[in-house]
Amino acid sequence: MSHQTIGFDPKLYEYFQSNSLREPEILVQLRQETAKHPMGIMQISPEQGQFMALLVQLMGAKKTLEIGVFTGYSTLAVALALPADGKIIACDIDEEYTAIARSFWQKAGVANKIDLHIAPALETLDKLINQGQANTFDFAFIDADKSNYDNYYERAIKLVRSGGLIAIDNVFWGGKVADRNIQDNRTKAIRDFNQKLHRDERVTISLVPIGDGLTLALKT
Repeated sequence: MSHQTIGFDPKLYEYFQSNSLREPEILVQLRQETAKHPMGIMQISPEQGQFMALLVQLMGAKKTLEIGVFTGYSTLAVALALPADGKIIACDIDEEYTAIARSFWQKAGVANKIDLHIAPALETLDKLINQGQANTFDFAFIDADKSNYDNYYERAIKLVRSGGLIAIDNVFWGGKVADRNIQDNRTKAIRDFNQKLHRDERVTISLVPIGDGLTLALKT
């Protein structure tokens, strides 16, 4: 987990942000509010939010999926990039975190674009599939409990259309995935998932070293 891109020295990171980041004020405010939270490290970096917003605009996406909301920074970044008739189905289980998210979505004037489901994400995803929404999403972002990454990905593959994009966060896991001496369950789950994705011929992939590592998987 990282609220900034890992691997940069402070001077280069400052230069990177000052010459790239165009963060709307409402996102600045949400980031500052989240930083006060004991789990604030869980928030994505602002440059990652901007990158995902660019991808959404580049694709002309209108219907997106988010698995793991926390305080809603990534959801808000994407919602601001969507057209007026765009829609996000957002999945989370925590009322406390998402209460912060809801308040900022309202302030930003994008709450009408976001359909938040407070329930185990797998239940929500399976319900969407059973409702006939397979192959209808343009973009999906996975950033929830790591032990279920493979399950979330398999649902996302069904829900995203051909030519749609799945973005998976924390694939570097703070660098732990590269250290074979680290064998805790979450690290092993992400390491195994990364290896699976590398071999998965259903998608074209690129692992982007932004934030804590973001893998992009384009469904063929």
